[in-house]
Amino acid sequence: MQKTFGPKNFGAQTNLSSSGDSLPLGAELAKREGILEERERQLAEKQRLFDEKLDNLEKVRLELVEKLEKVSKFSAEDAKKILLENIEKDLSSEISKKVKEAEDEIKLQADEKAREILADAMLHGVTNYISEFTTTRIKLADEEMKGRIIGKEGRNIRSFEQATGVDVVMDDELPDTLILSSFDPVRREIARVALEKLMADGRIQPQRIEEIVEQTKKEVEKLMMQAGEKLCHDVGVYNMPAEVIALLGRFKYRYSYGQNMIQHTLEETQIGIALAQMLGADVNVVRLGCLLHDVGKILTDWEEGTHVDRGAQLARKFKFPEKVVNCIAEHHEDKPFSSIESVLVYVADAISGGRPGARHEDVEDYIKRLSDIEKIATSFSGVERAFAVQAGREVRVIVFPDKISDDELPKLTHDIAEKISKEVMVPGAVKITAIREVRASESILTT
Repeated sequence: MQKTFGPKNFGAQTNLSSSGDSLPLGAELAKREGILEERERQLAEKQRLFDEKLDNLEKVRLELVEKLEKVSKFSAEDAKKILLENIEKDLSSEISKKVKEAEDEIKLQADEKAREILADAMLHGVTNYISEFTTTRIKLADEEMKGRIIGKEGRNIRSFEQATGVDVVMDDELPDTLILSSFDPVRREIARVALEKLMADGRIQPQRIEEIVEQTKKEVEKLMMQAGEKLCHDVGVYNMPAEVIALLGRFKYRYSYGQNMIQHTLEETQIGIALAQMLGADVNVVRLGCLLHDVGKILTDWEEGTHVDRGAQLARKFKFPEKVVNCIAEHHEDKPFSSIESVLVYVADAISGGRPGARHEDVEDYIKRLSDIEKIATSFSGVERAFAVQAGREVRVIVFPDKISDDELPKLTHDIAEKISKEVMVPGAVKITAIREVRASESILTT
């Protein structure tokens, strides 16, 4: 028999299957829901217990803080402040140590770098230089020439002194020599050249003297202008006012402690330019400051004042930049330094004038300077002896060991150096070395 499946039978089977699967799923969901509710209840209970414990701990902490404050007699804020201060002290000690180490390292590197810069700058400033004496002497051929220069009743020598503005000195100990004396080196040079021309010409008489002297003045002025132009061009300065060039040219016959001013100015300017380039300063300001720093020395007919004051006035007159004027006004520390350019002009001047062999002086002045330095050093209490060495650039001081301790030596050397700088004119730097020596000895008799 063939079975037939109709819609009714098919639907009945489907409903039975669905009803049988749905009953276990609902029970499972209900069971899981109950488990989640129980877990939520347990977590809420644990949270409540945890909060209670936190509250209890906070109460205990406050009670302990209160008891601690009563025992120590400090509030919490006071205790916190003391603790922070102690920590800060510990940190300060450590920081100071680190800072000191860093400073020592920086100083070492800075000293090395400074030495390199100065050495290189001095190398740039090397010039062909010969120190000359300022005394002008004229060698005479014989005694007859001296008589012709003096002339009848001294008329020739009077005309010569009046025309040149110099004094003619005759020393009996030097019968074949005439000495020309004048504070103005240009006048002295004119007189020297004119006198040599007169002796070569042979016609020594008042009218001829005036002609030769006038001719020589023009020649020397021309030479000075050429020297001023060459100096400016050598240091790279152009378009300088003609009057200033003429003044700079007078350096050709000007000396300071035996150091020719043109050579000194050239040397200093080259050093200053090199320093400015290395340190990133304004090279043009340093260039002009070095070139003009001593121009006041040849302004003898200006109003009273130091060569520094006169030089600054001249720079203002010709409207040089204010920084250049300050370099001139501050190069001897008459005023506080206003810029790094002023410092560099000062340093370059000190290097050029203070290097060994750059300058010389009369023997009497030299001996007096050394004597003054030693007297100043021995005037301090506790100093036994003092010796000025290296032309006065170093002073070695021997102290009584029972009167001056090791800790007092630095102050003693500082005080001596300060007094020397105020009372004695010394070109360059002076080094003070204090020596304290303690000796112990004992003699024994052996058999």
